[in-house]
Amino acid sequence: MNETASDSVKFLPDYLVTVDPVLESEDLFIILQKLGIAILIGLLVGLEREHTKPKDEKVFAGIRTFPLISTLGFICSFISSFTSHWVFVSFFLGYSALITTAYIFSAKDGKRGGTSEVTALLVFLLGGLVYWNFIILAAIIGIILVMFLSLKFQLHTFAGSITMEDIYATIKLGIITVIILPLLPDETIGPLDVLNPRLIWYMVIFICGISFIGYILIKVFGKDKGIPVTALMGGLVSSTAVAVSLSRKSKLNKTLSNELATGIIIASTVMYLRVLVVVAVINISLIIYLWLPVLIFTLVGFIISLIFYKKDGRDKPDGFEMKNPFELKSALLFGLIFAIVIFVSKAAEIYLGTGGIYAASALAGLTSVDAIVLSLGELAGGSLSEKIAIAAILIAMISNTIVKALITFFWGTKEIQKRTFIGLGILILVSIIYLIIFLII
Repeated sequence: MNETASDSVKFLPDYLVTVDPVLESEDLFIILQKLGIAILIGLLVGLEREHTKPKDEKVFAGIRTFPLISTLGFICSFISSFTSHWVFVSFFLGYSALITTAYIFSAKDGKRGGTSEVTALLVFLLGGLVYWNFIILAAIIGIILVMFLSLKFQLHTFAGSITMEDIYATIKLGIITVIILPLLPDETIGPLDVLNPRLIWYMVIFICGISFIGYILIKVFGKDKGIPVTALMGGLVSSTAVAVSLSRKSKLNKTLSNELATGIIIASTVMYLRVLVVVAVINISLIIYLWLPVLIFTLVGFIISLIFYKKDGRDKPDGFEMKNPFELKSALLFGLIFAIVIFVSKAAEIYLGTGGIYAASALAGLTSVDAIVLSLGELAGGSLSEKIAIAAILIAMISNTIVKALITFFWGTKEIQKRTFIGLGILILVSIIYLIIFLII
């Protein structure tokens, strides 16, 4: 070993120098960097535990202990790297026994939680992952861990609001998917050679998944938070369903008609963002044409909603119920609609040309934009030009917005009709102007 290398490791034990004689100063710097990351993960978790603990209550571990735990996991991994991985296993088993003992004594005092104890085990392992160069993975897990810890109240609220019908609906759809999906042919069948059964079911799960995110957000955050907040999340589930629900509520409580109309406008605005997400997943090449109109429509919609909201002041909490999007009947119905729409779109393209595509988009938008957006996303870039696909998507969004205005006409009060017609009317006008400019350029 040269003199420089000896000087850089002279503080290390002789057996470590023998095992790794090329440990240079830069290697030590990397180790210290990783140690710092492990400590930061421990600090993040400890800060959350310390911050959320009830006053005058002792916690198993806090802002000082968790960094020490992650450091311990890091050091154990470091030692095992030049001895044996069984050393780390032994340390972890011993540490687990210590945690278990602490939990037993806590349980005797009436504290049955165990969240901090499990967290302590995970932080130990995260410290080890950092040393073994799984730094990104350790950081992601650490963030997810803190998220679950900090959302204690919301998660308990969500669990309390979930019904057995929600659980059964989700389980049934999951079983059907696991059993049926592998049996579905992964090839196009039928007339026009455009229907792929497995792809159709994938699209069903995808759309239901997006809707389910909104459904969960309503359950966790939307309850008793007022119409605007609930409508914002309801737009992820179905803006059309929100329009129907709030229009009917206006008949029951006329004094909230203006606030309910604002909720419909908010949900309709979220629909644009939902379409952008669907397109990004199905056909990313269309994003270059779609991001600008979605940005414009979204800004206009939220500005209108904000003006109306400030005019009315804060409304009384008055949420609304949404159906679980994982209900088997709803999923099968969407699958059927999607199959019909993609077939009609292809037939319109072949036999009626561009005009037929636009007409099919306008008709499909009367029920839901999801099916036609998925269909156009599949066809675009192949037999269908991307510009025509974008124009057809814009037409579908305009058609769907018109439908939501008509819903308030048939099911809402005169007050909700007036405000909704103003708000959605501006959105429709802006959309039509953009569509015309898009087609001319």
